[in-house]
Amino acid sequence: MKNLLNNIQLEGELVRLIPLTKEHRLDLVNAATDGKLWNLWYTSVPSEKTVDSYIDLALTENQAGRAHAFVVIDKSSNKIIGSTRYCNAINQNRVEIGYTWYAKSTQRTGINTECKYLLLSHAFENMNCIAVEFRTNWHNHPSRNAIARLGAKQDGVLRNHAIDDDGCYRDTVVFSITKEEWPTVKKSLSFKMKNQY
Repeated sequence: MKNLLNNIQLEGELVRLIPLTKEHRLDLVNAATDGKLWNLWYTSVPSEKTVDSYIDLALTENQAGRAHAFVVIDKSSNKIIGSTRYCNAINQNRVEIGYTWYAKSTQRTGINTECKYLLLSHAFENMNCIAVEFRTNWHNHPSRNAIARLGAKQDGVLRNHAIDDDGCYRDTVVFSITKEEWPTVKKSLSFKMKNQY
């Protein structure tokens, strides 16, 4: 998977996804400030205090060949508005799309739909994945709804999957889209994007 996750750049009508670097530090904090997203207890969005460790972890995972982190650029303003990544790439058959967040003012604008379309297309059509996975906190209902709207199906719930910094147990909801489902999901996402532009 390592060679398949190097130097990926994706572009659509609304967004460009380029590899995350340390130079994006301030832009990520500025994007997260729109909505003070780091206050959402059920997800992980960088703040001024945590952005360096956030980027370091992403780049370490990139180097290990398990991930490829992107910043999301809004083409209309040419500003970084969030981040997403391929992650948990244990083998060439399955990859997760995760760590996704966007500045509050850009949520529900069609940006997430196009980002996921670009990432899914690349995973199925260039990386030849047989399934793409999404995971989110049980309590992150906006994320769960957004994943379901993409056309992903819920695989199950991993009970007590992790412990957060406050010592609370996290139940993780796992969704996926399979290679066989991709043509229909692609058609649905294309229709949604056509009606959003």
